[in-house]
Amino acid sequence: MKQLFSCFLFRKRPEDGLSAPRRAAFWLWNGLLMLGAALALGLLCLMLAPAQYGWELFYDYLDHPGLVALNLIPPVVLMALLYGLTGRAWLAYALTALPVLGLAAGNAYKMFFRDDPVIAADLLLLGEAGNMAGKYQLFLFGKLAAALGCALVSALLLALLARGRPLGRFRAGIAGTALACAAALSPLYASDQVYQDNANEEHINKWSVTQQYVSRGLLYPFLHSVKDAFPRPPEGYDQREAEGWLAQYEDAAIPEDKKVNLVGIMLEAFTDFSQFEEIQFSQDVYAVWHALEQEGYSGSLLANIFAGGTVNTERAFLTGVGDGNYDYRGDAPSYVRYLKGQGYRATGSHPSYNWFYNRQNVNSYLGFDSYRFTEDYFGPVYGADPVLNDDNFLPDLTRSVLEQLEGGGAPLFSFSVTYQGHGPYGDRECWWGEPEDFFTNPGLDDASRYILSNYLGSVMATQRHLADMVDTFRASDEPIVLVVFGDHKPWLGNGNSVYHALGVNLDQDSREGFYNYWSTPYLIWANGAAKAALGRDVRGEGPDISPCFLMNVLFEQLGWTGDAYMQAVDPCRAELPVIHSHAARLTAAGELTAQLPPEQEELARRFLCLSYYRAHQLER
Repeated sequence: MKQLFSCFLFRKRPEDGLSAPRRAAFWLWNGLLMLGAALALGLLCLMLAPAQYGWELFYDYLDHPGLVALNLIPPVVLMALLYGLTGRAWLAYALTALPVLGLAAGNAYKMFFRDDPVIAADLLLLGEAGNMAGKYQLFLFGKLAAALGCALVSALLLALLARGRPLGRFRAGIAGTALACAAALSPLYASDQVYQDNANEEHINKWSVTQQYVSRGLLYPFLHSVKDAFPRPPEGYDQREAEGWLAQYEDAAIPEDKKVNLVGIMLEAFTDFSQFEEIQFSQDVYAVWHALEQEGYSGSLLANIFAGGTVNTERAFLTGVGDGNYDYRGDAPSYVRYLKGQGYRATGSHPSYNWFYNRQNVNSYLGFDSYRFTEDYFGPVYGADPVLNDDNFLPDLTRSVLEQLEGGGAPLFSFSVTYQGHGPYGDRECWWGEPEDFFTNPGLDDASRYILSNYLGSVMATQRHLADMVDTFRASDEPIVLVVFGDHKPWLGNGNSVYHALGVNLDQDSREGFYNYWSTPYLIWANGAAKAALGRDVRGEGPDISPCFLMNVLFEQLGWTGDAYMQAVDPCRAELPVIHSHAARLTAAGELTAQLPPEQEELARRFLCLSYYRAHQLER
């Protein structure tokens, strides 16, 4: 080892008197070693990027030199910057590998569990992501173990072989050059045209946003997503134009004799799998739900999310904003505030932590007077740790609503979000009996059978408790209208494995696959006292709609007009009941398309502009 380090290439600095060629060779040696290590780190990240899509997609990367370069440049620039700051190659490499491999591992797990890549906006909810990671069974998979091993070996080799430590002026030059390169490259990574030019669609579904993302690697699409971490106005947005549209309407008052109590419940991952002919049910799992549908007004939501992202559907319903992924930081306009302005009280419950999706703060910004969580209610009362299931939650909510209605007073708007039904579902045993109690599909492996049966057992239990709530409200003299809906389709195995094992079509460029992937049910039900007060039956088949239009449909069934915003977006809702965040549009005639005639395209643009204005320009 001493003889090795006696060579001028392995010293910390070229000794005095060393010839110019040898001095150049010294720094070139160190530079090439660091360059090789950074490039290898980028390749390790590319190896992890496809997650469940496997090696085929990795080989596709190698067929696209531009994509490879766009994914390898970031670790090179970052390592150069850190080398300039620290003066130690191994430390610069380690500080580069930590975020790069951390991002790659987080992306792989998120892809395995939810078929959803990590984007820059996810970093705004990093704390919540860390807490939720504990809900899933993490595992060390082969590629990650290999990547971590290679990174460790690379750091050790750099510590032994790349020992050059430049002086301050040289280090400042390296760091400055790296920063200049980063600034010069920023427009390239932000460019939508470059992103489109580097499409890699040979082995993916080009209509899948997830697959479009992973087909470009990881570091490149992640950096491209930075510009989307902070919402941008829709194309053609003009604030004064949006203000002018809204100025044409005024908030309409709800007649005093028509003010019924509203109880909203969003059911976690609740959907009606009886639509899937591929499942051979051994009993009518959805009998209770279908009976409730016969009593009320029901239809389908086309949610913007799949297997996660609950808050998107939740806040779209409460605000009418098309994409509910806004983390409000101040008092915001919402239908909650409109109802408060009409004399309503606004309360709610979620039997989980108040930090999840920042509900404790955001719900107050949206106008709720009070909201119950695990920390302040369900934990102390039920010993819930961390969550309360529907066998306790829905009866508790029923009692709470009736207690709030005792003695009259202001009408009530109650909106709650359940937790039961949240994935993942156990894959080693059935929590609700035996898989054969629910379905008889042959050929499913044990893990798939347990996952599916645990989901179906959960929704059956939820329906029973929901029916008990309806029976209680049916007997009440207080006018109560119940609106219940699912937030998204459930997680069913890593990479949607159970859906695929069943043969369910999830191809989103077909109508069947689009509905299979995005649809959840909604139900509006009114008790006798509410029907008498409203002079309406509230029964029938409702339209398929985006979650942001559910409150419009509810108000229409109640005979209410709504606030100015609701009135302004109603013409769009009437012609385009679904405006999906993934570019699809559903017309009133039932056509699912991404291409609209000019008149309808203008309606869609108007809605998107009004939606953006409501979310961003009207915050008080």
